[in-house]
Amino acid sequence: MDLLQLKYFQTVAHLEHMTRAAHILSIAQPSLSQTIRRLEEEIGVPLFERKGRRIKLNRYGKIFLDKTEAAFSLLQEAKQQVSDLANVKEDSISLAVMRTPLIPDLLSSFRKQHPFVRFRVKQISRRLISQQLESGEVDICISPYPGHENHPYNRVLLLNDEIYVVVPKSHRLAQQTSVDLRDVAHEPFVLKADGAFRETTDRYCRMAGFQPDIAFEVDDSLSIRGLVREGLGIAFFSSLTLHAVEDASIVPLKITRPHCYRTISLAWNQEHYHPPIVRQFYDFILDYFARLNKDLRVNQDDK
Repeated sequence: MDLLQLKYFQTVAHLEHMTRAAHILSIAQPSLSQTIRRLEEEIGVPLFERKGRRIKLNRYGKIFLDKTEAAFSLLQEAKQQVSDLANVKEDSISLAVMRTPLIPDLLSSFRKQHPFVRFRVKQISRRLISQQLESGEVDICISPYPGHENHPYNRVLLLNDEIYVVVPKSHRLAQQTSVDLRDVAHEPFVLKADGAFRETTDRYCRMAGFQPDIAFEVDDSLSIRGLVREGLGIAFFSSLTLHAVEDASIVPLKITRPHCYRTISLAWNQEHYHPPIVRQFYDFILDYFARLNKDLRVNQDDK
């Protein structure tokens, strides 16, 4: 039993006339008659009373017609709901992002080209990222977390984000351009309270052979910058943050040993359907970070 059989049956049942039904359905009458008989054989009872060329629904046919029309109604409702959802998603992008001051510029730049696009932006979560990509709750993810080979989503490296030590302008190391991480082991630190960046900097401190002396733990880069500016500690800043924030009262020092950086990746589930606007945003992100990489290299060379 298939939908075409049911459509043929519905038309014949309404008209109770095989020739007119065949004309409306643009099918030869013998083929239509054969289709209806096969349907009856599959169900196991006749659906029509036949008297010569005349046909009429019997009591089985009336029950079956009611259920057939209910099924078509449900299918039409499902089609409309899917269509409505697709129309909403055509101009909507769900995005999971890391904390970085570049995200507003990224979104603003894309909206200049696509002013009617709507974004749903979530802060990234290591625990939920795979689940959200696999369920389709998130279209695209910009993440500092490494991926795993057994996940179905595609991951593209966007940037190796250099990590710097940042000191106040009055600091004894402020005249230098670089530093060995071990040379600041006994300094008081102002650190992110938690998150991927904190995990990364803690790991590099362990590699350098020390646990940081934490003077302050705060959530946002603006507060960290203010505390460093006041001489209350030193901090770690990424090249992305330094690129977005200009502040002459703090001095970034390149870490010569160990080489400190984090990888920023773009992830999306390639097994899901993505509307054209999401695909355009995916390409836009790749281009945006390609240009950003060039700018960061130029800035590093100038220093």
